[in-house]
Amino acid sequence: MQNVLIVGGGKGGAAILKMLAKSKLFKVVAVIDPKNDAEGIRLAQKKKIPTGENWEKFLDESIDIIIEVTGDQKVFQEILNARNKQTVLIPGSVAYLIATLMEDREELISRLQSETYKHHLILNSTDEAMVVIDTEGNIIFFNKSAARMTEVPVSEAIGKHILEVIPKSQLPRIIATRKIESNQETELDNGIKIITTRIPMINDKNEIIGAIAVFKDITEVVNLAEEITNLKEIQTMLEAIIQSSDDAISVVDENGRGILINPAYTRITGLPKEQVIGQPATADISEGESMHLKVIQTRRAIRGTKMRVGPSKKEVIVNVAPIIVDGILKGSVGVIHDVSEIQALTKELDRARQIIRNLEAKYIFEDIISKSEEMKIAVEQAKLGAKTPATILLRGESGTGKELFAHAIHNGSDRKYNKFVRVNCAAISESLLESELFGYEEGAFSGAKRGGKRGFFEEANNGSIFLDEIGELSANTQAKLLRVLQEREIVRVGGTKPIPINVRIIAATHVNLEKAIAERNFREDLYYRLNRMPIQIPPLRRRKVEIPLLCKKLIQKLNQDYGRNVEGITEGAMNDLMDYDWPGNVRELENILGRAIIFMGYNETLIDRQHLLILSENKQMLSVSPHSAKITEEQDLASLVENYEKNVVKQVLEKNNGNKTATAKQLGVSIRNLYYKIEKYNLANSNMQ
Repeated sequence: MQNVLIVGGGKGGAAILKMLAKSKLFKVVAVIDPKNDAEGIRLAQKKKIPTGENWEKFLDESIDIIIEVTGDQKVFQEILNARNKQTVLIPGSVAYLIATLMEDREELISRLQSETYKHHLILNSTDEAMVVIDTEGNIIFFNKSAARMTEVPVSEAIGKHILEVIPKSQLPRIIATRKIESNQETELDNGIKIITTRIPMINDKNEIIGAIAVFKDITEVVNLAEEITNLKEIQTMLEAIIQSSDDAISVVDENGRGILINPAYTRITGLPKEQVIGQPATADISEGESMHLKVIQTRRAIRGTKMRVGPSKKEVIVNVAPIIVDGILKGSVGVIHDVSEIQALTKELDRARQIIRNLEAKYIFEDIISKSEEMKIAVEQAKLGAKTPATILLRGESGTGKELFAHAIHNGSDRKYNKFVRVNCAAISESLLESELFGYEEGAFSGAKRGGKRGFFEEANNGSIFLDEIGELSANTQAKLLRVLQEREIVRVGGTKPIPINVRIIAATHVNLEKAIAERNFREDLYYRLNRMPIQIPPLRRRKVEIPLLCKKLIQKLNQDYGRNVEGITEGAMNDLMDYDWPGNVRELENILGRAIIFMGYNETLIDRQHLLILSENKQMLSVSPHSAKITEEQDLASLVENYEKNVVKQVLEKNNGNKTATAKQLGVSIRNLYYKIEKYNLANSNMQ
């Protein structure tokens, strides 16, 4: 729990106190204001929270957060100078916003828990037993009816293999076959006779994630049928069962006219007795055909049919069976299961989960493979940077995983529950980039939306913004970005009013910014603002020890993308991968593996050398090797790198017959960056077909 000191007892301080008092994460240790009758002071005294006129008396090492709500800049500066380095000083407006967001988050979590509880309550209240297993055959759901029928407590069943609890269960077969088995008669070890339906659970990616069995105890019904021949007595007993059932039940005679319904039937369909009893079996159907009439005609049971009933067109699943006494058809009985409420709860739960996912970045530090020493250093630096509010500059070649680092830094910071906005500065045209970053006011230019539009910085307020390819920004946009870093505010295109923002900036570039500064393509003052905490991500050729682990992770991802089941790489193919220098880094490795998997036969499970022919092509294309270059007195490292880069760009252009889009894609650079290199190395007039 964080100790909070509120300085300022006016309306703002009172509002902050009210919100923090509801939270279990914060403890308000005192409220300070020179006016003893201030609203916040009175509220604090009412809640038995210490108050005072001088904040200095309460400032010690136990204070974690100070919220300054006086609005007096002088007071803010005095507290800033006097506070402990570990104590966080927050302006009142920011604290109010943070508290509101936390309150919304707690409300969302509470709603999720409530909906999940309702879901389980519904499933546990049915008379039908329900058992759910995962792909390994372990029980993950076991309702109270299942516990009653199997005589195994829920607490003992959960987590065990299904065959330990129900030895005769056929659910594991459903995992293998992916087929529905409806209305199968079987008997439990304790002698209870049941009718069960087994259904595979398949997600939206067509992946089997488990199986569910729904079964009903028919022991009493079977015993009655065997022992009692008097139809009147059977009817009396069945009516008692029917009336007490939570499932809707309807019975028709041999002519298809209603003779019996239970209260649950009226509740689900909305139809009273007078509209059903004595009426044709079609009276309750709003969509679909009568299953009663079909069963009477065929004398065969029908299970799991979907239809809609009643004036409200309620979606239900219907099971109908014939009533046969001494070989004579007497009618049919139908059981209606209402699935609309469960479906609504499931949709609501999925929607809530989607909202939570949208507030988060995808990757965490555990997703970064860091076996080499250089990569370990980069990860440790990133973890350290995540705990500070400092601007972070990720540097490294294209394809080294700068965006992965940006995701992990956001998720490792205290902003992880707020938005993470990604912007590729090279992918947006220069004319649009400024309005996309900073937003625009209504009428700022032709085509501007009515009411204006919020930019990426406003969208990321209180969260993080990832500016990839920062070296591609124009001079004008660089100047505006510098203002954001200095003043912590933005001005929309066409606007004059500054808008304060609280955004953590994570920038990334593969461009040599120092060289760009020397060539006057990048502002020096912006460079020093961005370069406060630089993190150098090493290229793949300097961390080849990680290639086996990277291959394993990438193959898992590609298997999901392409619907394949590739198990790994042969030793010979791995040797080829280890011998290659990977100018395109991890992105090129993923491309090579993806191509190999695409062209593999479906009966092949291991990537072999013949699947990696593209490596030979790449080696020929990059025949000018930096390792074979000889350094002369006239050449330094920068010159050698430029010569190498010029030769690579030229060869790839020639291979693609001058197609710049294909060349940029193969090199893993933006089209704007490629044009820059063509102009820089005077390749526009190269002899290309």
